Amino acid sequence: MKARFLGIAELTDVPDVAVVVDVMRAYTVAAWAFARGAERVVLAESLEDALALKARQPDWVTLKDGSPAPGFDLVNSPALLRDTDLSGRTVVQKTTAGTVGALAVKDAPLVLCASFVVAEATAGLLRARAPREVTFVVTGGSGRAEEDLACAEYIAGRAGGDAPDAGPYLRRAASSRSAAELTQGVREGSSPEDVALCLELDRFPYAMAAAVEDSLLVLRQVTPTDPHSA
Repeated sequence: MKARFLGIAELTDVPDVAVVVDVMRAYTVAAWAFARGAERVVLAESLEDALALKARQPDWVTLKDGSPAPGFDLVNSPALLRDTDLSGRTVVQKTTAGTVGALAVKDAPLVLCASFVVAEATAGLLRARAPREVTFVVTGGSGRAEEDLACAEYIAGRAGGDAPDAGPYLRRAASSRSAAELTQGVREGSSPEDVALCLELDRFPYAMAAAVEDSLLVLRQVTPTDPHSA
């Protein structure tokens, strides 16, 4: 399996398989949303679109980066989300980088959204599909965010049949700029616990696949052993 690692702005074509990586925090939060019972996660193009969806579907749960805001139910923090009951709910997520990355490759035949908490499930799904090439979209830091690149490289190794030691990859993520900002409370709408939660390797047994449904990009959980996966 050939792997290429690109920032959002570096995407020039529609890949056959895209893995969109946002460790801190979009796709850690999305994974937690499924763990808390969410049926699906709608990836919104803008804050205005998220609010418009909420206006049409008041029972949907909206979340965003940054501090709380009118019309939004939650913020993009795994620590602040993990005790929320989302059973059967639709979550609308808009973030600075993660959702943007997924929308940039929404026309790809297979789009997976990933972080360390779903790393092995994502790699397992890729092994099952055995694509010739996978494009890893490194969403943070204009494609240079160390935590996202480390996670992407780790998943690529696992998907290719290697057994890399996760330790160095997790340490790279733990020493990243994003981790420092979250730990120091620089980012609004976050908790110091977010870093530890984002670095829980393989916390969840499912991968997350995004596809267009009724003009919306919808993220759903899938398992590598599911014959209907992705």
